Amino acid sequence: MGATPESSYPLLDSIVAPQQIRHFTDPQLEQLSAEVRQFLIDSISTTGGHFSSNLGTVELTVALFHHFDFLHDRIIWDVGHQAYTHKILTGRKGRFPTLRQHDGLAGFLKRDESPYDHFGAGHASTSISAVLGMAKARDLQGQNHACIAVIGDGSMTAGLAFEGLNQAGYLQAKNFLVILNDNDMSISPNVGSLQGYLNQIMSGQYYHLWRDRIEHAIKAIPLEKVSQGVAKAAKWSEESFKRMMVPGLLFEDLGFRYMGPVNGHDVIATQKAIAEAKVKMADGPVLLHVQTKKGFGYDPAVNDPMKWHGVTAFDAEAGEMKKAVVDPATPTPPSYTSVFGKALVELAKTDDKIVGITAAMDSGTGLDIFAKSFPDRMFDVGIAEQHAVTFAAGLAAQGMRPVCAIYSTFLQRGFDQVVHDVCIQNLPVTFALDRAGIVGADGPTHHGLYDMAYLRCIPNIILMAPKDENELRRMLMTAVYSDRPAALRYPRGNGLGVRMDETMTALPIGKGELLREGSDLLLFAIGAMVAPAQKIAEILEAAGISCAVVNARFIKPIDAELLATWSKRTRGVVTLEEGCAPGGFSSAVLEALADEGITSPVLRCAVPDHIVVHGDPKRLMNEEGLGQEPLLDRIKTFAARIAR
Repeated sequence: MGATPESSYPLLDSIVAPQQIRHFTDPQLEQLSAEVRQFLIDSISTTGGHFSSNLGTVELTVALFHHFDFLHDRIIWDVGHQAYTHKILTGRKGRFPTLRQHDGLAGFLKRDESPYDHFGAGHASTSISAVLGMAKARDLQGQNHACIAVIGDGSMTAGLAFEGLNQAGYLQAKNFLVILNDNDMSISPNVGSLQGYLNQIMSGQYYHLWRDRIEHAIKAIPLEKVSQGVAKAAKWSEESFKRMMVPGLLFEDLGFRYMGPVNGHDVIATQKAIAEAKVKMADGPVLLHVQTKKGFGYDPAVNDPMKWHGVTAFDAEAGEMKKAVVDPATPTPPSYTSVFGKALVELAKTDDKIVGITAAMDSGTGLDIFAKSFPDRMFDVGIAEQHAVTFAAGLAAQGMRPVCAIYSTFLQRGFDQVVHDVCIQNLPVTFALDRAGIVGADGPTHHGLYDMAYLRCIPNIILMAPKDENELRRMLMTAVYSDRPAALRYPRGNGLGVRMDETMTALPIGKGELLREGSDLLLFAIGAMVAPAQKIAEILEAAGISCAVVNARFIKPIDAELLATWSKRTRGVVTLEEGCAPGGFSSAVLEALADEGITSPVLRCAVPDHIVVHGDPKRLMNEEGLGQEPLLDRIKTFAARIAR
């Protein structure tokens, strides 16, 4: 799209292909950075999306496009939520009004969205391993393009990142660059000793200058004319100087040439550092340390980067989020997240063995509420789900009652630890899985659709899902005091507004709840699908179809007795779950019926065996056959079929 006199982004609008940026002058690079940042503010204030992290990577992205052609070279943006500038510069600026909307621009990178998106991501710390694989594929195929990983925003707290660094250094991969976007943050503030290490590097910022001078001096020594001892002494002096100037030199010890730190908001300095790295990459892997600020260029986001990490539409001039219109006569129910956090505090007040664990998501999981009351019993381990699970197992082995609050999609990263360290040893670790089900705009990498399938196959674990926020409280107590591994899954968003019990009580393990009697169909539902099942039963009753409704409560152990009783009293069973059909809740129901020798017809209402895209959750639920209207159609058709 060509520039117009009215354009607020004349240089940005003039870009037909990102290769043009390679010929920009320094002033043009600065102008382009300013225009991109303003476009991000203008666009995301309308659509919402990941905000502060993208404001922090504008100059870095522009500098990278100044030196590389990413149709030829390869770049992976870790997580992908910091790559909006990458999308803008690669022909997708015009699609930003559709950001994170159904059939619109994805909030993360997707290989099928653009030839410039070389690897999809939504979870952290995958970039170095993936781009190293690309580098070795390049070498084996006799190619010679650059391979670059941009990692940061907390992703360096994960072990996977260091596994990738370890092999890259060992292989001495050439034309291989890792850029550490050091912004002191993930979603919550960074934790762990690595952050202190990066701060130490700041005190040694002149190291690389002096290192180059010393290396030049050593190379100038005619070693063939001096004794072996002198040569060893020279090498020893170089290594000693390194450790004196930058304690540990972790990255160099891993086999990387360390460069930096550089001010990532000075596009001229950044592009010069990238130019230097490009030369050094020819000899082996390079790590460029770039310092940025989340929210740079927009004061509200700089002052509160957590609040502005992922935003809804906002007033850009006022720096305030736009609030949804709420009827004051109808109180908004509390979120499941806040109910969980407050319930855990309530339990912990009378039990000092309860501890909270999260993986860089204290506010997202509600554990920030717990942290305020019990700071000594709250542990944020960073983006390290595997460590979180095994850390919890160690606590449980010594008599504590750890509660791991992790999004459903992120616990997948710690699956082996759940099996090996928790369930095989039958340790009383509680997993609180927020964001279960279809979550919406974040899309395939964030939908919590697989937890029932990947957890119920493991021996010893108890697996539950509440029908409402009061039952969430009861299930949390049940899990914490079950003396074995337990998990409860619950959705994003607000509860149903039910009355809360004054005194929290545990549930009998493996026992469901009959909510409604009926003679034609049994609606056997779990979690967030229980309330819709009750509504559907009311509508079907008016249409002459009598439905019993059971709140299963437990996916494992399933209430086989209640299931058998009511499947025999009705003509068919309908299972309802907001999870994947293969191996999920409906599979558990079919297995239980088969074990009892019951051959009732079964209609499984679950997410089919395919990838669910991003978009509005209600629309996605309808598309997956789980909205009220499609469910009514499916169940009526099922009832008519089995009545023949």
